[in-house]
Amino acid sequence: MSKVVIVYHSGYGHTKRLAEAVLEGAKSAGADTTLLSVGEINDDAWATLEAADAIIFGAPTYMGGPSADFKKFADASSKPWFGQKWKDKIAAGFTNSATMNGDKFSTIAYFVTLAMQHSMIWVGTGMMPSNTKAATRDDLNYVGGFTGLLAQSPADASAEEAPPRGDLETAKVFGARVAQTAARWNR
Repeated sequence: MSKVVIVYHSGYGHTKRLAEAVLEGAKSAGADTTLLSVGEINDDAWATLEAADAIIFGAPTYMGGPSADFKKFADASSKPWFGQKWKDKIAAGFTNSATMNGDKFSTIAYFVTLAMQHSMIWVGTGMMPSNTKAATRDDLNYVGGFTGLLAQSPADASAEEAPPRGDLETAKVFGARVAQTAARWNR
């Protein structure tokens, strides 16, 4: 059984809801899962991250990059970086913003760079996009992420209303993929 940790920041609850869907997917694939908010990081949380087989980063995209709260966590990860504590762990990431694009890829690219600095192994979505005329917002990977999970929550929607069902289902499939990859990697 692989150990998957989702470490995230959520400003308004939308990204937390996405993190919970990623967690559900990883759990459905048989992983031992932990959800950590960056605001709750303490010595025990750092130990949990060190013991993980896979770490999935999540943050909203604000002003073209990850939130400042997530960045604070990433900067604090220099301590495990110095000892290469996350080397060869599976890494993945997800983001959410109010617009369909919103420079989400900049946040995913930040996560990739963070993972590479930690000498981790990056996993993308492994999903084709829903890009036909018949596609709807309830389809898997409607936002079309390959490198990481992308979701969209309208600015005037509550966390109970958004992200939409298709993005949450995409998050579950993504979580399962990361868990399965970690299990295969750690055989």
